[in-house]
Amino acid sequence: MSTTSPAEFAPTIERCRPADVTPVTLEATALESTAPDHLRALNREFAQAGLSPVELTVTAQFDEDCSLATRKEIERIRRYVRAGAFLGVSTVSVTIERVATPEKVRPELTACAERAERDGVVLELDGPMTLEH
Repeated sequence: MSTTSPAEFAPTIERCRPADVTPVTLEATALESTAPDHLRALNREFAQAGLSPVELTVTAQFDEDCSLATRKEIERIRRYVRAGAFLGVSTVSVTIERVATPEKVRPELTACAERAERDGVVLELDGPMTLEH
């Protein structure tokens, strides 16, 4: 839960100037690694190319009724949330293709969304899952 009001940011937003960069959406599958060294080099490449990643897209599947498999997929999403924060994206969009056991997945995704918020990233879900009960 945020304790700041939108009015607090108005002076900062008003002082923004357009930059000569192209916003891009980055697919998670295009990342060779989520290691910091790799992401630093990728950020340099983006800057040199005049690109600014604004969204990272991830496809996820929770098609097994298995807590370990769910945890493994959540950890993969968390790595992409960290990578997205490192790259400066504002949103990590997760397309969920299948969910075998929503009651196992929902709390894990909620925790992941909270982590994303702490990292300054919005976690968006698309597919059969929502964070609401």
